[in-house]
Amino acid sequence: MPTSAAPLALGIIGAGIMGERLLGAIHGAADSPVRVAAIWDPAPEALARIGAAFPAVPRVADPAAVVAASDCVYVASPPASHLGYARAALAAGRSVFCEKPLAIDRADARAFVAEAGGAGAVNFPFASSPGVATLERWIAAGAVGTPRTLTVAVAFARWPRPWQADAARWLDARGEGGFTREVVSHFLFLARRQLGPLASLAGRIAFPEPGRSERAIDVTLTAGGIPVTLTGRVGGVEADDHNTWTLEGDAGAVRLRDWAIAERRGADGRFEPEPDAIPNERLRPITLRRQLEGVVRMARGEPHHLATFAEALDVQEFVEAILAL
Repeated sequence: MPTSAAPLALGIIGAGIMGERLLGAIHGAADSPVRVAAIWDPAPEALARIGAAFPAVPRVADPAAVVAASDCVYVASPPASHLGYARAALAAGRSVFCEKPLAIDRADARAFVAEAGGAGAVNFPFASSPGVATLERWIAAGAVGTPRTLTVAVAFARWPRPWQADAARWLDARGEGGFTREVVSHFLFLARRQLGPLASLAGRIAFPEPGRSERAIDVTLTAGGIPVTLTGRVGGVEADDHNTWTLEGDAGAVRLRDWAIAERRGADGRFEPEPDAIPNERLRPITLRRQLEGVVRMARGEPHHLATFAEALDVQEFVEAILAL
């Protein structure tokens, strides 16, 4: 276990979008509590890109070298490979920070969570989001009153989104990809954290293109007994990525828009953003740095706010149930 005085030695398996974003958050802070001990990816071109952008980051020959160099391993590879790398890290006495979902096979994910206990966490950034913190403050102050309904809507001009084009092979395949796993899972995590356990799933999902991921979902469920309506669409909109998470109660309504913007409904029925709200492009590195603070606490065995393996498994169970409708 790392000492509290030294920066956490974080190893990264996967040099794709998420690995690069985390590197940017670490190197964009003058006093980061984390240092990057090693990074590996099976694609030489991905490692070359990281080397050009972050020349001081050690690039190593295989995932075992990442584990050996690290106190904590960040698993940012495609979903089917997550548990293999996570198990190897835990077997070596390291803690794990994993991208979601934990796995594609739910039985394997259940077995892993039973084995792993509290030695890791999953990267659901809403756990550290300033926008979510604003919603929580408003809710605590009575802006919603007694919750009555939650409405979640996601929409994309195309899937995968333009910045994910390099990963389209798996992101648009039914086995590992799709917007329900990649995006909707975040909003289900938020619903579970804010309202309670997910249950009572019903609805439909559309796979109109053979071999490719879903293009529409229309489902209902409950979170802590509160009715939830969830919709998702690919096509028919101009925005690459638009989403809203809207909680309504007997005293009013609040929502999170486009990942980052906390808004509450005024007397005129319109949603107005929190005055200091900033768009996700600017908020993301702030949120990731807060996630890293949680990673340090988790790796040191201290209480943390990150999504636990058990929470992530609950979300994954529900995501896969949606995909099986």
